[in-house]
Amino acid sequence: MPDDPTGNGTSGSLLSIWRHPVKSMMGEELSVCEVTEAGLSGDRAYALIDKSDGKVVSAKNPRKWALMFEFRAAYSRSARPDGTLPAVHITAPDGSKISSDDEESHAMLSKVLGREVRLNRRERGQEGIVETAVPSRWTPKLEEYWPDDVEGLAHSGTVTDEAMPAETFFDVAPVHVLTTATLDCLQQAYPLGKFDVRRFRPNFLVKLTDNRIGFVENDWIGKRIQIGSEVQLKITGPCPRCVMTTLPQRDLPKDTGILRAAAEHNGANIGIYASVERIGRVRKGDLVRVL
Repeated sequence: MPDDPTGNGTSGSLLSIWRHPVKSMMGEELSVCEVTEAGLSGDRAYALIDKSDGKVVSAKNPRKWALMFEFRAAYSRSARPDGTLPAVHITAPDGSKISSDDEESHAMLSKVLGREVRLNRRERGQEGIVETAVPSRWTPKLEEYWPDDVEGLAHSGTVTDEAMPAETFFDVAPVHVLTTATLDCLQQAYPLGKFDVRRFRPNFLVKLTDNRIGFVENDWIGKRIQIGSEVQLKITGPCPRCVMTTLPQRDLPKDTGILRAAAEHNGANIGIYASVERIGRVRKGDLVRVL
């Protein structure tokens, strides 16, 4: 399915804001959020670390970490005026509650997952009893499973080690943007699929003013977008998709066709990555403009 390219001046509105406090767990939808140079305040600030090999726990390898999407993480309250984040509250698959300020959090998480893990934080100065913060100059890695029944991916039927940006728990960049135009395009291409925003885990979901349908973000790469009156992002590249988009979560079923449609119609790229050029506050409904 061909792109529907856009030029400068494209506008839309911020339909939803998403933050995932713990990497690979379900997160929280927000009405307002601070955006820092490191992305949304508190986004992917925590991650589980596999004690056996030091790798970041990720749903990208669901054969090892099948339960990650059954956890939900949210902050106990808003950040302090100085930006210090509060403890994270985690709801386990069985409904039990785990908090990062609980000295038993590591043992509780390890018991549920069946492997020894530690809850780590990305930044120093946060509250909670967690493993020591990510050491400086540490380059984290995670495992990624590549299904063998989807053509057009970089690998097939194997598990690879993937490096992440140093001292972060992001896959590639601090901000991920997606438009409803892309979701609608994929829905037309694969009508049986449920192309819910939760499958793709963006920070910002944008609805274009003209309601066009197509992979409009492709033409935004290398440009800047303004969100509201304060925040400005630089679009750095496309967002390659993985097996995570196919996994079941709550009311969304397992569906390999989601990734297959992305690979067939847009090279497995859905959405875009961005860096932060100007910090500030964003609110649901803010105007979004391509500069």
